[in-house]
Amino acid sequence: MNKKKIFVLLPDGGGLRNFVFSSFNSLGSKMGYDITYWSSCAFPIKETFNYKELKIGNQSTHPLTPIYSRARKRIELNISRKDFNDKVYDTYKFPLNFKGIKNSLKSIFILFLITFYGSKSGLNRLKRKVEKLERKNDKYQLCKQQLEEHKPDLVFCTNQRNTQALSALLAAKDLGIKTVCFVQSWDNVPKAMQVLETDYYFVWSHLMKKEMLKYYPFIKKEEVIVTGTPQFEMHYDKELLQPKDKFFKKYNLDIETKYICFSGDDKTTSPLDQYYLEDLAKVVRSLNSKGEKLGIIYRKCPFDISDRYNEVLENNKDVIRILDPYWKQINNTGDMLPTKEDSEMLYNVCEHSEFVTNVCSSTVFDFVAHHKSCIYYNYEQPQLKKGIRDIGQNYNYVHFRSMPSKDAVIFCEDKTHLESLVLDVLYGKKSNVAVGLKWYKIVVGETPTEASKNMWSALSTILNGNN
Repeated sequence: MNKKKIFVLLPDGGGLRNFVFSSFNSLGSKMGYDITYWSSCAFPIKETFNYKELKIGNQSTHPLTPIYSRARKRIELNISRKDFNDKVYDTYKFPLNFKGIKNSLKSIFILFLITFYGSKSGLNRLKRKVEKLERKNDKYQLCKQQLEEHKPDLVFCTNQRNTQALSALLAAKDLGIKTVCFVQSWDNVPKAMQVLETDYYFVWSHLMKKEMLKYYPFIKKEEVIVTGTPQFEMHYDKELLQPKDKFFKKYNLDIETKYICFSGDDKTTSPLDQYYLEDLAKVVRSLNSKGEKLGIIYRKCPFDISDRYNEVLENNKDVIRILDPYWKQINNTGDMLPTKEDSEMLYNVCEHSEFVTNVCSSTVFDFVAHHKSCIYYNYEQPQLKKGIRDIGQNYNYVHFRSMPSKDAVIFCEDKTHLESLVLDVLYGKKSNVAVGLKWYKIVVGETPTEASKNMWSALSTILNGNN
């Protein structure tokens, strides 16, 4: 009996941690599946793990696809704003660029597309136009040839938001190959980040399934399958745990010091993030002068390559230890990609820190999985001025409405309250863990350790025609 052949499509490096570094491959192999990573990302999967890998050499989408896709997103958000009578959808829009003739012409064309296709029927026509463009693309022909040669039974795409996957999935659908897509992040559905249409969709939780059916009524209920996400499985892998003394020695941490993790944000989400780090450093120094022995572990956002933290880090190097994520560029080109070592570091940062502070990051879930609290900063910085995005709008986003109550995190609403909040969390007077775990289950799903297994069970059902 021939093994069923699965192509795991990686349009970028975003799926590496979930589907390459996790137990996903070993579980599928044990079930008898022939797994090939069909990859557009630079990470050397075959050389590193000895997994089957087929590279998609052509990285180009049709030149108009990014422009049409940006218009599509804005149209979807406009429709959501009208359908649900909610202005929050306007805050998901990135501003158009009118600097220079080329950018201005592009932005004017996007505005024209939004006007011309700005209805539900128009949106559908725009999607079909993008598909038509991609079928004319050389990449489509390459992907089709690879599929015809290797004949997979199913293509599983590891995220729904990357236009790099369009040609590959269209080729698969045109050849009658079943397609499945994983919705990558907890906030993606309301933000109109569903670039791809497939036969089935895997989502984290019943909350996300409800959202998928709400925003995309053309999708049938049975086509959205709740599996969980492999993203948090690592936090239950005790083999990643390092003894505290070993971990502290490896990263030059003081074993007598209690460390608070500051998890950095990207520049779009928190443009003044460095000043929140500075505020925490001032609090730590103040408390240390009163007899505490505290420090900060600064873990930056892997995608942030700016130098905006440098001055704060230099001025506070007595209390801040920098633990950069193990992400890197392959061959010094392309996007930053995670490495397997980063999972071990993150696990131990969560385990050996007292708690985490940040601006609206999903690391609240990483830490609550270790029964550690999270403080969200929610006050304006004096450096805020016109043209700089206020972090306050983040907490109005749809995905934060999933909190069972405001106690799911500890909000710092005033800079002057930060010191007392830090003390209260350190000494157990405040904690968001109990309610945070309820929120974790709502967002991540009921079985956070079973996501990879659930996915293979669902894939088996799809392949065997029982779905």
